[in-house]
Amino acid sequence: MSYQPVVELTRGEIVESIHYGAVAVADASGKLHAWWGDPQIVTYLRSSAKPFQGLPLVESGAAAHYDLSPKQIAVICSSHSGTDEHVQTVASIQSKVGVTEDDLLCGVHLPFHQQTAQRLKEEGREPTPIFHNCSGKHTGMLALARFLGASLSDYIDPHHPVQRLILETFAEMCGLDLGEVVLGTDGCSVPNFAVPLQAAATAYARLMDSSGLSADRAEACRKVVAAMTSNPYMVAGPDRFDTRLMEVTGGRLLTKGGAEAYQGIGIPAGALGSGSSAVGVAIKIADGDRGQRARAVVALAVLEDLGALQREEQEALAEFGPRALTNYSGLTVGQVRTCFHLERVN
Repeated sequence: MSYQPVVELTRGEIVESIHYGAVAVADASGKLHAWWGDPQIVTYLRSSAKPFQGLPLVESGAAAHYDLSPKQIAVICSSHSGTDEHVQTVASIQSKVGVTEDDLLCGVHLPFHQQTAQRLKEEGREPTPIFHNCSGKHTGMLALARFLGASLSDYIDPHHPVQRLILETFAEMCGLDLGEVVLGTDGCSVPNFAVPLQAAATAYARLMDSSGLSADRAEACRKVVAAMTSNPYMVAGPDRFDTRLMEVTGGRLLTKGGAEAYQGIGIPAGALGSGSSAVGVAIKIADGDRGQRARAVVALAVLEDLGALQREEQEALAEFGPRALTNYSGLTVGQVRTCFHLERVN
């Protein structure tokens, strides 16, 4: 068992295309509660790792030292859209820390927010590193480096104290030894992590239920969760799934997507019924979902299957769920629909 069908696209009565994926749902002890496909598939979290990459900044005391607000912590854990508000928030962190966007080693791309990107073009301006969706994360790494007295010029190096601390923290949150975390280089040039889906789900569960962690780690988890869920716009941006899911659920759920169709979700204790434990969800769409037809559809289906969404919340998020396929003339020609149900421990 590996990746299994999760979303199918029909044309008329025929299934024309199929997206494959895998899902793991685990609690903070690492126990597997539900799955689809192989929950032991090892794959990169990409930007779904950002809450854990931001965690050492808070746990170390650096966030408090620089008097970072929840909004600022949220953008450090974000894949932001590059709107003016996002850029201004990242710049405000840099001002507190004493760094500039010239210190960022994340590279450059146009803002995800189309209106902002268009405005830059009309003004004849080239995007700069602060518009990069990872500029918040990189600014947080610079802040931690400065707090630790480490060098700023090579903070992306896997052997740098910041990256070593992040790796150690992430492995502990997953319940893994350091050697069990596969390292790669992310799109923004920092180390990224590949682990089994079940381990990633465990890490998300521990974010939501940190009772088994040290006092400092537990407090840091609570602050990261509170920052992200109370500032959903900072975590992504207008009309994006992560922002909308946290907005619609009033911050009850935490969610963070990653490139190549990864999705991490944290569900707090009690959200699945009286006495239910906190659980984490890790989702991977095998083909990377470049057309953005599968990941959000699968995420909503998983949440609905678990009972994590109320009816009115499902309705408010309908634009991200199963839908009709239309052609260029507006005619309905088929459907995008899920084709799986979670398996559960008997």
